[in-house]
Amino acid sequence: MQKSLVAEFLGTFWLVFGGCGSAVLAAAYPELGIGFVGVAFAFGLTVLTMAYAVGGISGGHFNPAVSLGLTVAGRFPAGRLVPYIVVQVVGAIAAAALLYLIASGKAGFELGGFAANGYGDHSPGGYSLLSALLIEVLLTMFFLIIILGSTSSRVPAGFAPLAIGLGLTLIHLVSIPVTNTSVNPARSTGQALFVGGWALQQLWLFWIAPLAGGALGGLVWKFLDDAD
Repeated sequence: MQKSLVAEFLGTFWLVFGGCGSAVLAAAYPELGIGFVGVAFAFGLTVLTMAYAVGGISGGHFNPAVSLGLTVAGRFPAGRLVPYIVVQVVGAIAAAALLYLIASGKAGFELGGFAANGYGDHSPGGYSLLSALLIEVLLTMFFLIIILGSTSSRVPAGFAPLAIGLGLTLIHLVSIPVTNTSVNPARSTGQALFVGGWALQQLWLFWIAPLAGGALGGLVWKFLDDAD
């Protein structure tokens, strides 16, 4: 259990530092900025690389919504759910803290949005609360279906991290303009703590929607899996 928790901490840290770090440090870098597409691939690559690195130790969740969805689907013991969520949130906060220290070392640094998630005036594209709620639930649900399906005994072993990483990339390509893409309450929490104000006020959505989507994805997969 101890090694699993350390692996989840490291995986979530890498996801937040790599994904949010690409948004904060590289997305709009003068002339060489990677833009939304680059940020989307950065998030996907963090999950892909750490799923291969430590997935065999902890299962490679790195996300409270994933842990909940796997529990609902019967793939993860309920007794481990809370410890996993705690270390995932701690890993995300640690990554956000280190990212803040690095980013603030630039002359003229301004915190700005700091890759925090938001809706309404704080949505990159000005999307409403309802739009944010719907897309976060829907995309998290499909993320769980991808995870559960690609790790099932029905498919060749060893390729799941590719499907999961590319799935997360696609999710970001679709939803960065809407919410800055959460589908992960831990990722949202780390950034919101440093932005404060509006980010903390809107954080509730980025817990409720991904957790609801994760649970729905677990239920959908359980139905499909039991169909045989």
